[in-house]
Amino acid sequence: MKRNKLTTWIAIAMVAGIAVGYLCHTLAPTSAAAKEIAGYMSILTDIFLRLIKMIIAPLVLATLVAGLAGMGDTRAVGRIGGKALAWFITASLCSLLIGLVMANLLRPGDNLAVPLPEAGASTNLKTAALNLKDFITHVFPKSIFDSLAHNEILQILVFAVFFGLALGQLQNETSRSLLKTTEDVVHVMLKVTDYVMRFAPVGVFAAVASVITTQGLGILLVYGKYMASFFLALAALWLVLIVAGYMVLGKDVFRLLKLIRGPMLLGFSTASSESAYPKLMEQLEKFGIKDRVTGFVLPLGYSFNLDGSMMYTAFAALFISQAYDIPLTLGQQVTMLLVLMVSSKGIAGVPRASLVVVAAVLPMFGLPEAGLLLVMGVDHFLDMGRTVTNVLGNAIATSVVAKWENAIEPVSEELAESDDVLPLAEEMRVPQAA
Repeated sequence: MKRNKLTTWIAIAMVAGIAVGYLCHTLAPTSAAAKEIAGYMSILTDIFLRLIKMIIAPLVLATLVAGLAGMGDTRAVGRIGGKALAWFITASLCSLLIGLVMANLLRPGDNLAVPLPEAGASTNLKTAALNLKDFITHVFPKSIFDSLAHNEILQILVFAVFFGLALGQLQNETSRSLLKTTEDVVHVMLKVTDYVMRFAPVGVFAAVASVITTQGLGILLVYGKYMASFFLALAALWLVLIVAGYMVLGKDVFRLLKLIRGPMLLGFSTASSESAYPKLMEQLEKFGIKDRVTGFVLPLGYSFNLDGSMMYTAFAALFISQAYDIPLTLGQQVTMLLVLMVSSKGIAGVPRASLVVVAAVLPMFGLPEAGLLLVMGVDHFLDMGRTVTNVLGNAIATSVVAKWENAIEPVSEELAESDDVLPLAEEMRVPQAA
């Protein structure tokens, strides 16, 4: 089987999307016509993302329950969770700090050559529910079926911890049969994932073409300095994450980067972390990480370890302060960092989640919320960058925790490079109920 064919097709789809989008933007007689054309294109993207959402909940629940039941030890769950959270908190602080430092060094908002919005302009972003109390209570599900229906990853994780540990403690024929059934569900969902991923290039093409059709390539030039500065800041964050990963994984971190380039490209092109989740789980398995660690740490990371999104919140807030020429003192910036550290934990899964956090924080420091209108035009392109960074950060975090737990097994190069999902899963999985 030809290697890395999915990554190649996604790259081709991105280039084709840019070309078709530019052609449609040029030929469209009015902006309304361009939006209508883009609307038809986005149907394909919506279908792909719906397919992804369709498999996320059952895949996460099955892998979590199978992994946790296989542990059979509540102390192991606490130990792995503690190590993961320690890494997440450290990475979050580094991400926010890099965002603040790079925004101060590069100052992308100085001498902005676009008109500023009116102070009373509305951003249409809801921020009222963004508080720690609501987030903590929201973590615990009222109904697992409601959580599954809405892809509430953190709520699914909480239920799976209780269910998986309880299943692991019951040593009888019924529990072993249920565990075997759960492991079989994991196999089936991995195969379903393989089918869904074959539609990825079509979804990527439509997503890129739709954005270029409405926005055109010219907007990239208007916000060139802002976007270039942000991607340079992302590069600095990547360097920090990779170096941190190297300190734990050694040279294996480069093998990891090679394996996850497909999920990273998928996340970048769709600007959706969810779209990369199933494929990322497969690639981490190919890296040799045991299911019990991947199934627990990766969903946790999707709620607590959004490195790219966190860095963006700090970077965007300072960009807006510079654009309005409202300087913030060092003390205010440090306070902002701490506020963002807490507030950013409650927005996983919310559309334009990073903008929601920024909108909630701006008024606290005397910055007009309407400043977000400055960045909304190019937010999709910036979202592509922060999404691929989220994928990278969670892959490294999961691998590091697995290394600390001695939960990485050697995998043959042939299996690691294979595009086929099910044979690999069957090769690596040892039935835990036997």
